[in-house]
Amino acid sequence: MKHLYGSCHCGAVEFEFDSSAPVPFMRCYCSICRKTSGGGGYSINIMGMSDSLRVTKGKDTVRSYRAIKDKNVPKSEQLLCQNRYFCSTCASYLWAHSEEWPEWIYPYASAIDTELPVPKQMASIMLENAAKWADPRNIPGRDAGNEMFDKYPSYSLEQWHKNHPDI
Repeated sequence: MKHLYGSCHCGAVEFEFDSSAPVPFMRCYCSICRKTSGGGGYSINIMGMSDSLRVTKGKDTVRSYRAIKDKNVPKSEQLLCQNRYFCSTCASYLWAHSEEWPEWIYPYASAIDTELPVPKQMASIMLENAAKWADPRNIPGRDAGNEMFDKYPSYSLEQWHKNHPDI
């Protein structure tokens, strides 16, 4: 178990939590991550224990957004995605939380201030939704030897860490 610290860009929000899965190895290219996280067309989350999350500064500054999984279905059938928490001052994404897995939080690796382990291998998921300009399969030499998935892999973040104990 590793104790991690994170914050937003402007410094208004600081938080901490415990993680048994701190390696930032998985890039998510789904349309929600691509559009809400900015950057390179994907987001990278790690995993933490929900009951260990403490916002140590700026709790009143934290807001959340809950995306719709598929905007192409009628409103009465739309499913909501996990809550994504961010700083209302600088808009930095901080962590996500899903009612489906209440014991976990999914902090954005970019919000973590503690030095994280360097992954020996990356995985790219939800590539069926990747923008062509960001899809690693379209960029020669990018991500050579790393795992690629059109949807989610059969393993979880936690299982990946259990399968890679040397990290």
